[in-house]
Amino acid sequence: PFLASMLSGVLKLGLVLFIAGMFGFETTSLVAVVGALTFAVGMALQGNLGNFASGVMILLFKPYKVGDLIKVNDFIGQVAEIQIFNTLLLTPDNRKIIIPNGSITDGAIENITGQETIRVDMTFGISYDDDIDHARHTIMDTALSCEKILKRKPIDIFVTELADSSVNFAVRPWCNSEDYWDVYFFMQEN
Repeated sequence: PFLASMLSGVLKLGLVLFIAGMFGFETTSLVAVVGALTFAVGMALQGNLGNFASGVMILLFKPYKVGDLIKVNDFIGQVAEIQIFNTLLLTPDNRKIIIPNGSITDGAIENITGQETIRVDMTFGISYDDDIDHARHTIMDTALSCEKILKRKPIDIFVTELADSSVNFAVRPWCNSEDYWDVYFFMQEN
């Protein structure tokens, strides 16, 4: 609709200039004024034109599609709609985030559900007084009890850090992309 109305306006302006020329009016200065106005409008719409070009690139190259869970500009959400100037995300807490397409293509795009499976990276800490082997077995038992964790892939459980007040484990089970949040919250809760 935006392009159609813009084209309509340009054609109407051209028609007015053509008719004015037919009746003997000097249109050279009028064309110069219109050219200057067009330049000024183009400069004012520079950001929108960049967003438009980015929207076309997203639609052509398809780094994500409607329904994918993506992370862009520090926002994580499910793609609700891809518009020509913006992309609409729905966050897990049901907020609608409208991101200009120009800022999306200028930065990194993480497509979380773009693959069939995904690794869920988590960190769990225990006290220095706790038994490391017992904690590792407890984490593994919890992971094995989750139906959505893929058992055919390894579940990594490593001590990654001796922090100021805790021994931190990196826990990395695999799941189907659509089960990412279910696995994450199951592990956190249990």
